[in-house]
Amino acid sequence: MTSAWKLPGLAAAALIAGLAATPTLAQEITLKLGHLANEDNPWHKASLKFGEELSALTDGRIAVEVYPNESLGKEIDLINGMQLGTVDMTITGESLQNWAPMAALLALPYAYKSIEHMDAVASGEIGQQIEAQIVERAQIRPITYFARGARELTSNRPIESPDDLDGLKMRVPNVPLFVDVWKSLGAQPTPMAFSEVFTSLQNGTIDGQENPLALIRSANFNEVQDYVNLTDHVRSWIYLTISELTWAKLSPEDQAAVMEAASRAQAYERELFEQSLADDRAWLEEHGMTFVEVDNAAFAAKAKDAVLANVGADIRPVVEQIFAE
Repeated sequence: MTSAWKLPGLAAAALIAGLAATPTLAQEITLKLGHLANEDNPWHKASLKFGEELSALTDGRIAVEVYPNESLGKEIDLINGMQLGTVDMTITGESLQNWAPMAALLALPYAYKSIEHMDAVASGEIGQQIEAQIVERAQIRPITYFARGARELTSNRPIESPDDLDGLKMRVPNVPLFVDVWKSLGAQPTPMAFSEVFTSLQNGTIDGQENPLALIRSANFNEVQDYVNLTDHVRSWIYLTISELTWAKLSPEDQAAVMEAASRAQAYERELFEQSLADDRAWLEEHGMTFVEVDNAAFAAKAKDAVLANVGADIRPVVEQIFAE
């Protein structure tokens, strides 16, 4: 399928232009879009933007109701609801690997060397393969993707190379891939609920943790950690998706409008995303944290074997291809 990063062709543009020229019609369709982020998150703001653009493109015939904060259900519940036809849309990512193994490619440690590299994969041939498998096996259609902040390592000593990790006790999510990668790098990873991290850092049970800047800021880890080590160890994206059942009910004209609205929402979200990275770094520095540049190539080289060992045989060749780029 065509990634939403690529704008619709001339035919789609003509359909959209035709829609704009039609007389005002009453609202005919309401799409329910639930997600886990709060109202301040760029994903939520981009979801609202999507609804605004889709309403404008369809002259008000299609409305989008956005439900943040899991108010329409948790992520897996929303996916199940989309498969049953009770939910229309959600924002989801590697959780889809429960159905489509290629969705694991969305969040591979050290696979993507830069956000430009990630964009090239997400919007290129591999991205199209991921999307096609999600449609086929999960009955959910990705219509665009949003970037996520890279995960960074915080600590009370600077970490510039894998050697500096020796003996570092750090919290990681309960994800086997993350545990094995940090072990291979020389740290002592400990799975732990996020709600326990601040206190554990405060009392010395752990020495560090890893998360995107936005979460480091919102959790006030600056109060118990001195350094943000720019490991960029997980760059990832997440999809804005629509139920295949809902998609099938839309006319070709409305499908074109959905894709165009999604493209506009993606561009808007990227602006918000880049601004949030700058704002979060400035805030953390103002509140006492020192940012450390690290030898990313050394980290990636040491982590590669652990990553390959933790992915399924069916996607390992693709992972090797991404590492080689």
